[in-house]
Amino acid sequence: MSLVLDSSAVLAWIYSDEITAPIRHVFELVTAGGAWVPAIWRLEVANILETGVLRHRADAAFRDATLADLALLPIHLDPHTDRQAWGATLVLAERHGLTLYDASYLELAQRRGLALATLDGELRAAATTESVALLGI
Repeated sequence: MSLVLDSSAVLAWIYSDEITAPIRHVFELVTAGGAWVPAIWRLEVANILETGVLRHRADAAFRDATLADLALLPIHLDPHTDRQAWGATLVLAERHGLTLYDASYLELAQRRGLALATLDGELRAAATTESVALLGI
């Protein structure tokens, strides 16, 4: 099973104090069947990890090891994220009061007909309204 994986789900997996059984399940699915992410995903994940270093939640070695681990997973960058930004993604952001970054995950899940793994409450509400299947809680 393939799915769309957002950065909030990754954050919960990265930091052991935030991991839950549903998040473990999401990463089992990712390991077994891969995941799709919008083209901004690597920037978001690196930013999360670098913020953790700046806030002394983790050190640079943890950041680097985590990025190396994530690079081993079958995660595919969507080549059409940019083309959707001023169209379908913008429409979803406006309709649901989302950032374009969050709306890019919803747009990708809709376009590919995949479940969305997210812990973000506003994004989950928008996905429910748009009849996109959800994973992660």
